[in-house]
Amino acid sequence: MREIWLAIAVFASLSAVAPAFAQAPQAPPAQEIKDPSALKLGADDRILGNKDAPITIIEYASLTCPHCMHFDTEVLPKLKAKWIDGGKVRLVLRDYPLDGLALRAAQVARCAPPAKFYPFVDTLFQTQDKWAPAKDPQAELQKLALLGGMTKKQFDDCLADKQVENKVVGSRLVATQQLGVNATPTFFVNGTKFDGAPTEEAFDDLLTKLSTKS
Repeated sequence: MREIWLAIAVFASLSAVAPAFAQAPQAPPAQEIKDPSALKLGADDRILGNKDAPITIIEYASLTCPHCMHFDTEVLPKLKAKWIDGGKVRLVLRDYPLDGLALRAAQVARCAPPAKFYPFVDTLFQTQDKWAPAKDPQAELQKLALLGGMTKKQFDDCLADKQVENKVVGSRLVATQQLGVNATPTFFVNGTKFDGAPTEEAFDDLLTKLSTKS
């Protein structure tokens, strides 16, 4: 029962935040990882790269977060070319919606076929400055979904799907309670929280060190 009420509280906080260009919420300093098992990959995780890669980056992100957008559009393509495409690293993006609009965008991405998840996420980040501040952002999300191959009925059904909604909200709840996440983007590399700036140079340095050990 306590988990249900916490999930409701999280959803209420998402609905209260302004939808456009939400920033990470003001929160106490990040806590230590309380339950490392929360980083174990599951059936709902979408993997970018070789599923058996020796190095795993887990990113908690919000689709309305401009810092997440910067990482996806400016840093990730370089890491992908050097580390992910070569099979050395796999990336897993997990949902940490900062507002109601990010929640709905994450739902739509999760309703896409697994093979289209990351292309859709990339599109959302690349066009974030257009759909997030729009007068009717849900209508803009619908346009993107239709361009991505969804029908209007599939889009409407997705947003009405409480199971998908609960999974997205639950991802944030687990990250907050068990992993001490309180901002986006937050990264974990091979089970350890990444505390540096999410730059190409910082990741390149860490991945180089890890690859020499594997």
